[in-house]
Order: sequence, then structure tokens, then C-alpha cells
Amino acid sequence: MKEDLVLPAARETAAGAPAEPLLEVSGLVKHFPVKGGFPVKRTVGAVQAVDGLDLTVHAGESFGLVGESGCGKSTTGRLITRLLEPTGGTITYRGRDISHATRRQLAPIRSEIQMIFQDPYSSLNPRQTVGKIISGPMEINGIDPEGGREKRVRELLEIVGLNPEHYNRFPHEFSGGQRQRIGVARALALEPKLIVADEPVSALDVSIQAQVVNLLQKVQKELGIAFVFIAHDLAIVRHFSQRVAVMYLGKIIEMGDRDSIYTRPRHPYTHALLSAVPEVTLTGEGEAPRRERIRLAGDVPSPISPPSGCRFRTRCWKAQDRCATEEPPLVRLSGNRDGHLTACHFPEDPSTGARAEDIVLDPALTALEEEQGE
Repeated sequence: MKEDLVLPAARETAAGAPAEPLLEVSGLVKHFPVKGGFPVKRTVGAVQAVDGLDLTVHAGESFGLVGESGCGKSTTGRLITRLLEPTGGTITYRGRDISHATRRQLAPIRSEIQMIFQDPYSSLNPRQTVGKIISGPMEINGIDPEGGREKRVRELLEIVGLNPEHYNRFPHEFSGGQRQRIGVARALALEPKLIVADEPVSALDVSIQAQVVNLLQKVQKELGIAFVFIAHDLAIVRHFSQRVAVMYLGKIIEMGDRDSIYTRPRHPYTHALLSAVPEVTLTGEGEAPRRERIRLAGDVPSPISPPSGCRFRTRCWKAQDRCATEEPPLVRLSGNRDGHLTACHFPEDPSTGARAEDIVLDPALTALEEEQGE
């Protein structure tokens, strides 16, 4: 990557300057109204997609958000980027409350918060060339980089591993992985300080997921951009993120650095989530020892009418009467000296033994981690 493309903020981070809070979310709530009744439609309930979220993202940090489908991960990402209006709570960006900022008030910081969408096929306009798609944000924000927009677009294509000569091609001429790289280039066009990546590799073939994740990691390190990485693939989140938050039914139930989450989980749901990772069977020298597989009973409750108290209690093997009447706060448990937070009245033991080996990485991701460790 060319040195003149590296942002000043990246140099400060690389020089060892202490990271400062870039984004702070407190009590974030998003309810979608449910309409019903006859003959006049009226609000009869609300889908509690996000219900009281607290998190902090530091400058240059990669923050992972995991959980099963429907837990509110994508809604959280769209609230952070202000693509959705929050029902309650506060979103503070660089010390400024943007929770209910108007379009005019958001204009100065729109360029600093960008998003990479999940589907690389529907997130690109099929009627526009790659050059037009990537230069669009610069035109909207009135940015004229040195050497012109076309030169900048070609540089961005090179950064994301595409041929600069692809400038005049259309999205249908590219594969899924190449389209996602175009989406990454578009997100980088305005030199953002924060990128929300909403399951950026879930729609891609496994053989190229590692390439895109490696690209995002390279961008994050060299440009000093903070990432909120939303995914349900535990192995990819472990590879990419420095800190991880686990969501269940609109709430964060556990948060900490990736090593403590993956090797010393305390919440029963996190245990169950990690135990669902596919096993690897060794051949030649014998079979790998079988580990415990936690099977949760029942289905995820409806977000329209979530359970009282702890939302996981209806599927938890440790639930007691207290869990139904008192909602557990997200706090640091005794014995934890780091920033590991858990929302459970009866947390699990701090280790399940050999937990690090339960998370099976794709061979390509494993090779990347080995290269970085050398």
C-alpha cells in the first residue's frame, strides 16, 4: 500500500498513541411497531429488535458483534450509522450526541461513518459503472481529491486488490468476492474513521471468505480505521476482532476481549454458541476426542413479547425463580480483572477446557494467523 494513502490517524495509532473512545452507545433501543386491527390499522405491539445496548468502540479498534439470526445485530449496525432512527438511548460519536441529529446536523460526520453491506449483489447499483459507484460518495460530499476523483478511484481499486482498469466495468461483470471488494473501496472513498461491516462475507463462497477478511484486516491495521464487525461465524470474528460482544434477543449478554470470550466464557448462552461449532475428525492417528455439545431446548422467544427477567431463561439449564423476576445486569464478575462483562445470575465456570481448540478456523484463516505470528 502506498505511503501517501495512509491517513494521519493511522500513523498516530501505529506510533503507540493511546486509543480514545470513538463511539459510545448507552441504553440504545429500537422498537418496530406492529400494526393490526380492523378496519383502521393501529399499533398493537412492537418488535423489540434492540432493547438497552451499551458498548464502546475505540479509535482504530476492531469490535466484533456475534449472535444467532434475529438477535438484533444488523439493526444495531444500522442504528450506529444512523440509517435507522433509535427509539431510545444515546449514540455519541467523538463526544457528540448524534442519537436524533437531523440530516443537516449529520452531514459533517456522514463521511466518517461508513457501512459495508451484507449482500454484494444488491448493494451495488447495476446501472452504474464501478468508477461511478466508488466516486459517488465523493461527489455527494463535494470532495475533490488531488489528481481528481478518477485517479483516487483507481488507487482505491488497487488497494482492495482489483485491477484499476476495471474502472469502466459494471457490477454484473464481477464475482461475489470482487463485488464485495468494490463495496469495501466505496466505504474507504471518504477516508472514514469508523466502518460498520454487516456480515460482509456471509454471502460469499467459503473459498474467498478468507481473502475478504484478510483485506479488511489489512485496511484496519494500515489505515487505523475502527471496525464494528457483525457476523454469526465465530471463527471469522475470532480472527478479526480484538473485543467481542455476544447478543441474544436484542441485548448484549457477554462482552470481553476475544481470548477471554472464546477460552473462558461465563454466560450459558455463550457456552452453547461455542459448542455448536462443527467438530474436526482426525484421520490416520485416531479420532479427536468428542467434546460436549450443548443442545438448547425450544425456540428463540418472540421479540414482540420477550420473557421477563433474563431473556435466555426459557432455554437455560441453570434458570431459577430469580431469573424470571430480576433482569441480570451486564457487570464484571468477581475474579475477573479484565474488562470481561457477563449478564447472568448464575454464571458458568470460567473455562470449559480446551475451548480454544473448539473454534475451527478455515484452513486459509489458520494459515493467515500462522503468518502473522511469525
